[in-house]
Amino acid sequence: MDLQKQETGKEMIFRKTHAHTGRHIAVTPENSTMKHLAYARIILNSSKPMISFSNGNRETGLICLSGKATVKTDGKEFELLQYDGLYIPRDSQIEVSTTNTADLAEFSSDVTRKYAPQVVRHEEASKDPALSFSTGGPGSLRKVTLVIAKNVHAGRLITGFTHSDPGNWTSWPPHEHANMLEEMYVYFEMPEPAYGIQLVYNDTEYPELVTAVRDGDAVLMPSGYHPNAAVPGHRIAFLWAMAAHREVEDRQFGVVNVQPEFQQKS
Repeated sequence: MDLQKQETGKEMIFRKTHAHTGRHIAVTPENSTMKHLAYARIILNSSKPMISFSNGNRETGLICLSGKATVKTDGKEFELLQYDGLYIPRDSQIEVSTTNTADLAEFSSDVTRKYAPQVVRHEEASKDPALSFSTGGPGSLRKVTLVIAKNVHAGRLITGFTHSDPGNWTSWPPHEHANMLEEMYVYFEMPEPAYGIQLVYNDTEYPELVTAVRDGDAVLMPSGYHPNAAVPGHRIAFLWAMAAHREVEDRQFGVVNVQPEFQQKS
């Protein structure tokens, strides 16, 4: 079996998703192993300073990775700086613009209900120990930041990002949550020559995916354990986004099944 696909034949990894100017839709349920989750990258500059789109039946989460963006939706205007997030309900018209440059990740999921828009300021979230914290132990220490999670009322989406220490593992101990949530990682802030190794497996002897990952790559975890590691001297950094299978009911962060062999190890 192709290690980069599951039995469905749909892709589990998408390379260089940050290579396009404007709004580039990289991952959808139609072209991937995801049932609900989609991901797009919005890169704006002087050649393409503005984009607009409608999100239909999909709630949307934006995370500003760099630069400064102005988002207009539902008669409101939001200024997003680095690491700020914005939750936008379904059935919204969305306009994103910049006066200089802006790089945003866009995650979305289908929902039946409409929830209120909410901006999440990184300056405030970074001071909240429930939203920004270090975790792990020797060899697996990392900083985790929640953007759209228990602080935002939503249907399926949970998003945030992780920065590892150089050479460390993250998503450790190996865990899975396939009954409740599907997930993807999008690697960012990893300038050359930095890279990491990503695994996705239900059985360690026959992993669904073992691959090198670099800046801009997106890896999908519809099921299975999904640890990763940075090369020595470099860190890995990745956005993570999850979509609950049952709207609201399964939208729970931190409810996981740890691989039994590593149950007592950090």
